[in-house]
Amino acid sequence: MAPKNSSSNPLSGVVVVGAPRAPFRDLHHRFLRAPWWLALSAIVATFLTLNAGFALLYLVTGGVKDARPGSFLDVFFFSVQTMGTIGYGDMHPVSTAANWLVVCEAVVSLILTAVATGLIFSKFSQLQARVAFTSTITITPMDGVPTMMFRLGNERGNQIVEALLHVVMLRTEHTREGMTFYKMIDIPLVRERSQAFTRSWTAMHSITKDSPLYGVTEAQMNAEEMEFIVSMIGTDDTSLQPVHARRHYTHKDVLWGARHADILTEQKDGTIILDLTKFHDTVPTKATPEFPYGLPA
Repeated sequence: MAPKNSSSNPLSGVVVVGAPRAPFRDLHHRFLRAPWWLALSAIVATFLTLNAGFALLYLVTGGVKDARPGSFLDVFFFSVQTMGTIGYGDMHPVSTAANWLVVCEAVVSLILTAVATGLIFSKFSQLQARVAFTSTITITPMDGVPTMMFRLGNERGNQIVEALLHVVMLRTEHTREGMTFYKMIDIPLVRERSQAFTRSWTAMHSITKDSPLYGVTEAQMNAEEMEFIVSMIGTDDTSLQPVHARRHYTHKDVLWGARHADILTEQKDGTIILDLTKFHDTVPTKATPEFPYGLPA
């Protein structure tokens, strides 16, 4: 159980302790992050709760014609008709107190309708990128150079224009004074930008002498608990809105001595077949003196 006044980040597994709570300050942000079923349930619950509150007030003050005395259900239905601007006419206010309550409920209904409409529109207009990342990162020789690779794919049929890919490595380091800190290091890619990201994109980082991973072994990567955070940003060519996607890899997700299976094949008639069923598949590679991982050469 998390400590009191704490919050957790499921992406990194970090629990923040001592952060001030502000449950009502970011209601809009919480609403946008909530799943659709929860967001709609919150609106329905607010509507029913407000009607129940006004029903209690009508029950106390009275003055609703044709409502059975002491019937909460009747005044609740009258409140729903008032807040929903339905107005069947079977029940209507006849006392001054009841009319003032109708005025107050009409104002509340106006505000609730405006807020609910704005929230639903803002959530509906959010564009979520459907970008899939391979479940593993592979490290394998590429033209004799050890190369870290992963693959991402656009699950929609459109294009993500000017897609930009960024990779950051996190590693645990210890100073001579005994301090432990987590260092973030940028990982340069062979190609970090795609003018039109349509389907598949294999990102590669060459582990040369200038690479932060140069000389790092599998045992060292596990000991230092290295992690990799991949982020992609671009513009959806259909809606012209910015989209982004993110994936977090731990050292356990790094597969040494393997590469991702080919998913593009060309038929005799020139047709290109993209087999997404092999998107996460890997193929073992042969070991070399320079890269002693994988199958025996």
